[in-house]
Amino acid sequence: MRKLLLATAATFGATLAMTGGAMAQPVKPVAPGTVVVHVNGYLQFEIGDTGSTDNTVKTASGTDKLNPVTTDGDARIYAGFDAQTVSGLDYGAQIELRTSTSEAGVRVGANQTTGLGTANSDSGLDGIYVKRAYGYIGAPDTGFVRVGQGDSVFSLDQAGVVEAFGDGAQYNTDGGTANLLPSDASVGGQNNFIYADASNLYATDKVVLLSPAIDGLSAGVGYEPNSNGLKEGYSDCSAASATDATSGEGTCAAEYSSADPADIGKRRKNTIDAALQYVLDANGFKTKLSGALLYGAPINYDGAAEPAGSPLHKGFDTMSVYQFGAQTTVAGFTLGANVKGGQVEDGYAFKPKGARDAIAFIVGATYVLGPYVLGASIIDSQSAGSYPGTLAAGVHEARTLSEYGAAVGGNYVISPNLSLFTQYLYDHRHQPGNAGLDVSGGAGTTAKGDAQAQAVAVGATFKW
Repeated sequence: MRKLLLATAATFGATLAMTGGAMAQPVKPVAPGTVVVHVNGYLQFEIGDTGSTDNTVKTASGTDKLNPVTTDGDARIYAGFDAQTVSGLDYGAQIELRTSTSEAGVRVGANQTTGLGTANSDSGLDGIYVKRAYGYIGAPDTGFVRVGQGDSVFSLDQAGVVEAFGDGAQYNTDGGTANLLPSDASVGGQNNFIYADASNLYATDKVVLLSPAIDGLSAGVGYEPNSNGLKEGYSDCSAASATDATSGEGTCAAEYSSADPADIGKRRKNTIDAALQYVLDANGFKTKLSGALLYGAPINYDGAAEPAGSPLHKGFDTMSVYQFGAQTTVAGFTLGANVKGGQVEDGYAFKPKGARDAIAFIVGATYVLGPYVLGASIIDSQSAGSYPGTLAAGVHEARTLSEYGAAVGGNYVISPNLSLFTQYLYDHRHQPGNAGLDVSGGAGTTAKGDAQAQAVAVGATFKW
């Protein structure tokens, strides 16, 4: 989720909640008995110089090489309304639209083979799509209910993940500097689970309850019956365990179990998260503490027995993740830290039974001085990665994928609607035996399992 819709340096932090539609209450204050319609958005563009172990790949037929200098960016629209009844009850809705991606050299929405025409079965892309779409109702003194496709409390109450510098996302990006890097060489494949505002969690349909804050303490809980978004999984659901002729995967949103191996470990059921948050504003310090738990189960497998060596042979653990975070702000300086761990993989995927639990932490800081913002963060993560793989003959992978990354960035806020930025990223991934991290083509014990990347970029963020 992009964190960087800049207003001015003085209100820099206060505007961040708007950027992903993750606010728990009205976007704009409204008077009793009125409705306020808003169409906000942003456009970001950047040019960067990149290098990684995956920039040059030699194959039997020749060499593929990336141009180190390239561009990237993103555009989003946040449309919705906020309203209040005469009695003081707040309600409203918000929809977040994003631009999609396409294959290289083919414009979004075009035939992937010819590059012409409109989206079809060859591309599977529509250009513009809905990422979040939710409504809310409630009041500050009674709490709020949110319904629809959007963030739950595991991300809404996340503290200590400081991203408000540079492109506003670092390794948690869709169209930012990290996207300039090959995903195999980028922390978490650009989906490290240290970031709770992850698409696999917030782009799903759910109900979220948010309590009022009492003496700075608030709580929340969310429930997601399946891992589909609005209208997903209902276009071809003639009967339980129906499968798509092309993908071979189950199509019904509410499947509790499936005989299709492609469904297992990919789809969730009965996901529940809960969080506590405490905010203290005193003596010039604004401090935020949070803790949260997330639980989700994979749908059951009721098909034929899978052979030894297949991940389905033993199955997948339930997703069980904890997090603790803290941050404080004083005199323009913000320092934060967050730790997450449990039964999970990068991208909030299920881990195979027998694989190790994951743990990661992030520490970050920003400093705002007039129109200037400086920031930095570091990430360290250990997870199962591709272990145990297919356990083919001669394949011996290390049980741990170790990842770390560093980001440094700065911004010059020209006006409430325009900011210039620069950012530098460096990361390293290591898991001996992981062929996906070894462009030399090694496999099993011959795969070194090392990948590194770095990028420096400059760009601009326009917001309205």
